[in-house]
Amino acid sequence: MRTSFSHGLGFKGLVFFIGMALICSRVVGGKTFSKQKVLEVERKINHLRRHALKSIKSADGDIIDCIDIYKQPAFDHPALRNHTIQMTPSYDLSETKTRTKWDEKDSSKTVTSQLWQESGSCPKGTIPVRRIRKNDLLKAYSVEHYGRKKPSFSHQVAQSSDNQNSNFQQMNHSKAILITEGYSYTGAKGDIKVWNPNVEADDEYSTSQICLSVGPYYNFESVESGWAVNPSVYGDRQTRLFVYWTADASKTTGCFDLTCPGFVQTSDIIALGAAIYPISLPGGLPYQITIYIFKDPSTGNWWVQYGERINIGYWPPDLFKSLSFHAETVDWGGEVYSSKLQHAPHTATAMGNGNFPLPYLCNSGCITRMRIHDNSPTLKFPDWVETYTDEYNCYDVSYVGDYIEDPEFFYGGPGKNYICP
Repeated sequence: MRTSFSHGLGFKGLVFFIGMALICSRVVGGKTFSKQKVLEVERKINHLRRHALKSIKSADGDIIDCIDIYKQPAFDHPALRNHTIQMTPSYDLSETKTRTKWDEKDSSKTVTSQLWQESGSCPKGTIPVRRIRKNDLLKAYSVEHYGRKKPSFSHQVAQSSDNQNSNFQQMNHSKAILITEGYSYTGAKGDIKVWNPNVEADDEYSTSQICLSVGPYYNFESVESGWAVNPSVYGDRQTRLFVYWTADASKTTGCFDLTCPGFVQTSDIIALGAAIYPISLPGGLPYQITIYIFKDPSTGNWWVQYGERINIGYWPPDLFKSLSFHAETVDWGGEVYSSKLQHAPHTATAMGNGNFPLPYLCNSGCITRMRIHDNSPTLKFPDWVETYTDEYNCYDVSYVGDYIEDPEFFYGGPGKNYICP
């Protein structure tokens, strides 16, 4: 009677197969990865680190590399090989801002900084770049996909007068936002209250941001900035400052921060992807970040300004098609990504701080001092806005525009709850 080894490889063949598998794979952090992927990851990490002139260890475990500004990741993009850095915007932003009594009162609120800054600073001529962790890169589907949102596919919802915003409905992405459209937009601004929402799974995230976009849901172009809790990109559940871009609805282009070529950083003070500190706590002081995204009228670069005074950097128009001219939609609010949306069991990943919004009480996701640039020469509140939410039982919205000096937008929720099972 023949043994089972006579079928297939045989004993020697089986030993050979196991040996080859071991040779072609490596164990990192208790998990097995292909040797090819490990080498690819190591190659990318070494490529990013080779231009570091100084490294700073942050108290939260991050390492910030001070990289020569002319050797930053952006210039690996084919469209930016011969790009000339614009060190500052070509016009004085203060000349385009109209301040109200409300602006003056609110400007006294505490504005957040970054934790790594307590451990050191980067020299002039360099930019602070948060070092990508090897394990985070290995966990990604591929090195190429690391830092990019998973593409969204719209539900089949018919366009109608009762559902004018069906293009916002995207599977695996749940939004609760305030929208304006109808003009050509070249800037948007807002004060975003900073929280640390629960994120249930490592492949999920929760963000609060300002976004300018153009195009249909299946091929839109966008630039956005705000704060995020995103374990798959950052390896933990801290609240972090982010920027994001895409030129094709995240199918093949775009990423968070500097995880792929595209965003050109000019600031030697702010590290994209670094932890924001301090953050708001229930019953405590309200901490916020001020984000302003605007298009430079001379160069076409889309700048990101942080905290009223720090110009972090910009996306060159060469990255885009329609967005190289202007945006058609601006939205403020929150987004949750999960494979457990729109059906039970729903994810328990929260938006904002996990509370449903209540009018006039900023104890949820909260954005104030919302402004846009359209055809007017100054920043102003939009002529028209509308709220939108994918799952109001899970993440809701509340807009207060009447009987108040400056409109306020509240949003968020816990995700899974008794009315969102």
